[in-house]
Amino acid sequence: MNESGRRPAALSAVDLHKQVRVGFRGRKLEILRGVDMSVDRGEVYGLLGPNGAGKTTTIKVVLGLMRPSSGSVSTGDLGRERIGYLPENPYFYDYLSGREFLHLAGRLFGLGRGQRRERVERLLVDVGLSDAADRHLRKYSKGMLQRIGIAQALINEPELVLLDEPMTGLDPVGRVEVKRIIDGLREQGTTVVLNTHILADVGELCSRIGIMCRGRLRWQGTVAEAAGASPGGLEGFFMEVVGREE
Repeated sequence: MNESGRRPAALSAVDLHKQVRVGFRGRKLEILRGVDMSVDRGEVYGLLGPNGAGKTTTIKVVLGLMRPSSGSVSTGDLGRERIGYLPENPYFYDYLSGREFLHLAGRLFGLGRGQRRERVERLLVDVGLSDAADRHLRKYSKGMLQRIGIAQALINEPELVLLDEPMTGLDPVGRVEVKRIIDGLREQGTTVVLNTHILADVGELCSRIGIMCRGRLRWQGTVAEAAGASPGGLEGFFMEVVGREE
């Protein structure tokens, strides 16, 4: 704990800006406009905002998949080998089985055969896919693909996991399974950043949230603080913060 009673930050961003050029004439478009955020170690943090708010761009900058135009981002003493990531639209090799796919992910992290085998089998159990481990991924449902995607994000036993819209397109059973996995990560003390616009999931899973709109982090605090700040609860507060930008 630091002097404020908070845990050390697992992820922090200071005055983060990102510009891209679009169109034939290369017009500048500012996606991030000075994002300041901090995620404590061991917490599940919800990064909220409407579509186009800059959530995914923020995650990509944190991962080094995009360079910021200015500002800084830090994951403390965590190198990229200690970070797990599930993108919003992951690509899977259709003709690999779930087990083969996880072994491939493990090899990319340089895991030895024995270590890889142990982790793959454990993760298949953790995400509830042991019975489907030898089935081709092209035969997996959307929920099963999300779960195998989370498993690959955990193959390196990360201390920080970034999940970009993990609930999108899932049926109720799939959402319950993914929530169970995230709850398990929290119990293990793993830091999770959950990028989403599904407020009901945030209320169940997250301890703190940040609300993004038009490239800025407009509010950051606990779920309880947000829910208590509006007669409409968390949803009402979210609409108030976002509505200030309209």
